Order: sequence, then structure tokens, then C-alpha cells
Amino acid sequence: MKVDWIQVIKLLRPNHYVKNLFVFTPIFFGGEITNVELLMNSLTAFVSFSLIASSIYILNDYKDVESDKKHPEKANRPLASRAVNHRFALVLMVLLVLASFSIAFSISINSLVIVGFYFVLNIAYSLGLKRIAIVDVTIIALGFIMRLLIGAVASTISLSLWIIIMTFLLALFLGFAKRRDDVLIYLKTGKKMRASIDGYNLEFVSSVLNVLSGVIIVSYILYTTNAELPSSEYLYATSFFVILGILRYLQISLVEEKSGSPTSVLLKDNFIRICLLGWVILFYFIIYIQL
Repeated sequence: MKVDWIQVIKLLRPNHYVKNLFVFTPIFFGGEITNVELLMNSLTAFVSFSLIASSIYILNDYKDVESDKKHPEKANRPLASRAVNHRFALVLMVLLVLASFSIAFSISINSLVIVGFYFVLNIAYSLGLKRIAIVDVTIIALGFIMRLLIGAVASTISLSLWIIIMTFLLALFLGFAKRRDDVLIYLKTGKKMRASIDGYNLEFVSSVLNVLSGVIIVSYILYTTNAELPSSEYLYATSFFVILGILRYLQISLVEEKSGSPTSVLLKDNFIRICLLGWVILFYFIIYIQL
């Protein structure tokens, strides 16, 4: 059997590993990003989570082959286009799961439990929960919390409740923005891109985005004014980039109507990238160089 490795790599979706950078959130916000030992532990957790995420992508693509064939963009995915053999994909998925579990266990039993829970949660998502509106987006948001937790376990840094709340809200925001794109496709083509689409419409999703964007901004400002970190009295300045970033994403979703892929937006939109880079640099200087 001839294997097209370029298509296999596309199947793994390494560009989506950017989501797993949330694993480094505890060590970054905890002021320990320069601790080499803790950083390496977090990197190991990142690898484990990336492998399990790729296995989930394969499972979802396998389950969604027929619906993906009807999607204007997803039809080009390796399994939907049959560029990758389905049986090969399933074997690869099993190998990725085993590798991820092994790496997680090398960190700690708690890391293995977190990765295992993430895997089981996503299996439940693929087998039926994705058909329930709101629940589908909530499960995606919980996945980001799992990233935070394994990062905290790997770096032995306690998570702030504010970090957990903000991450959950941000993940919900991105998830609903993606659902808005699905609703638009349905209105324009009559094709249902996902089983839960009947539970959404433009008015509802747009209202949710407006509410979440405001709550995220307020939550972040509250965090920066209450953070117990060195020089934390200056952290409020980083809110500038957070507010602009949220507003830009709202513009992409509500005006440009191109929020179908949060990862693509992050990687390709210069405004978003500048906001993110500015936030990281300013946060780093305030906490690590202590302006």
C-alpha cells in the first residue's frame, strides 16, 4: 500500500497544535517560564497532548467522512478525499493514543488521567454529544481546560481560578464563532455542516458572541488588577491587546464572516498576531523583567 505522507501529515493537523500552547499557560502566568526543568516538563506534556489531539482529529474525520464530502473546504481532507486509506488511518490513530498515554504516564499518573479523560470525552463527543447544540461547544471548551490542567500538573504550578475561567470563556467564544460560520454556510447552501446546526441561528450565535466578548474582557481586567505576581500592579496595561484582539475577532466573525477556523485566523490574520505578540511581550516584561 502506497502512503502519501504529505496527506498523512495533513490528517494529523499539526497546524492545530497551536491550541496546545495552552499547556504552557500555567508556567507562563506563574512566572516560571525561565525555569528550564519545568519548561521541559511542560514541553513533554505538550507533545503528549498534541499526539492525543491528532488521534482525535483522525477519529472525527473518520466519523464525519460523508458530511465532510459535502463541505466546500472539508471535502479536501485526506479521508474525505480518500487520499489516505481509512484502515491505515485507524491503525495510526491507535499508535498515537498509545504513544500519548506512554508519554503522559512518564510525567505522572495524574497526567495520564487527564489525557485519558480528554480522549474519552472526545470519543463521547464523536459518538453523539456533538449533535447537541451548546453541549458540543462546551466539550470543546472543556478540552482547553484539560490543556491547562496537564500544564499545571507537569509544571507543579497551581492554577488561578481566573485563568481557568478566562480560558473556558475564550474557548466558548471561539467555538460559537465557528458555529456562526456553519450557520452561514447552511443559510447560503442549505447544507448542514454539523448535526447540531438546528440548535443555532445567526441571532442566537451573534448574541452569545457579544455577551462572551464582554465577559472575557471584564474577567481579564479583574485578573490583572488582582493577580498576586511581581509587578502585577502594571498588568492592567496588557488589557489593551486583549480588548483589541477580541474586537478584531468579532469583526472577523460578524463583518467579514470568516471565523470558520480559529487556527487559520490566528496563523494568518496580521492584526490578531500583532495583538497576541504585543500581549506576550508586554506580559513578559512586566512579570519577568519587572518593569
